[in-house]
Amino acid sequence: MERLFRPSARSRQEAEAMPQHNIHKLEVATRSAPRTATFLRKMVRQRQLIIMSLPMVAYVLLFAYGPLWGWLMAFQNFKPMAGTSIFEQKWVGLDQFKFLFMDEGFIRVLRNTIGMSFISLILGFVTAIGLALLLNEIKKTGFKRLIQTISYLPHFLSWIIVTGLVSMALSTEGGIVNIVLMKLHIINEPILWLGEGKYFWGIVGMTNVWKEVGWNTIIYLAAIASVDPSLYEAAEVDGAGRYRKIWNITLPGIRPIIVILLIMNVGWILNGGGFDIQYFLGNGQVLDWSETIDIFVLKYGLKLGNYSLGVAAGIFKTVVSIILLYCANLLAKRLGEERLI
Repeated sequence: MERLFRPSARSRQEAEAMPQHNIHKLEVATRSAPRTATFLRKMVRQRQLIIMSLPMVAYVLLFAYGPLWGWLMAFQNFKPMAGTSIFEQKWVGLDQFKFLFMDEGFIRVLRNTIGMSFISLILGFVTAIGLALLLNEIKKTGFKRLIQTISYLPHFLSWIIVTGLVSMALSTEGGIVNIVLMKLHIINEPILWLGEGKYFWGIVGMTNVWKEVGWNTIIYLAAIASVDPSLYEAAEVDGAGRYRKIWNITLPGIRPIIVILLIMNVGWILNGGGFDIQYFLGNGQVLDWSETIDIFVLKYGLKLGNYSLGVAAGIFKTVVSIILLYCANLLAKRLGEERLI
């Protein structure tokens, strides 16, 4: 059998006479052929899953990638006119981006967006992890479920309802926050919380926490449940208390989940902690502190009809978000942590 597959002297001579680059191509083709066959076999075996995923793939292609042709407006002086296609508009190159970065209003909007995002990100992570750790320490199942249900409920409220509740709570006329602070003699007269810019970022951060903290604990509780119980038993035998077990067992056990969620949230830094909350709670008195990139795009793109500038701001947000996502993923890889990509 070995003699049948043993190359003859003539075939060896032909291989030696063959140019080196042809030999390399032949080796690559030989190696890639089994991989291609293996990939096709996997596709055939998983054809049911592929067919099930086709609607979602079509949805993403249609609504996420299909509208990208509209980015052409950022390089034009786009004016919607009947009978004129987007390719017949006046091309201005990078003029819209130059105007964007030289505009003091956009720099202010960028500052607001980053500031509110960092506040919401830090408060969201700390409170969600803290609440998950506290819930994990509750031994009475009924009480634990009650607390979880109460903390989940605000997530299912729409932002228009949430911002309405916040406005009522912070009102100078019967607002619960001013009443409690005055009863405790912390303030002497009601404060117009939504009328002063210095309070706005904190209000946005705390409102995001109140609405989403319970929902965000779900994945941390699931991660904590996957930690090996024998580790806690061994630590208890060694005399470790609750705080020691949390610090040395629970937190290291859920660290991969924390890193992955952090990477995912870094990509939303330019989201400004949301759009609805700033749009509904903002007013003329706090405009310098409440306007974010999304509101800037809405104002210039729809209200003022400057579609090209609005699209340019949207492109800037998207590109920076992608760069931040990859940088966070690369940093996690360098530190030896779990990564998203």
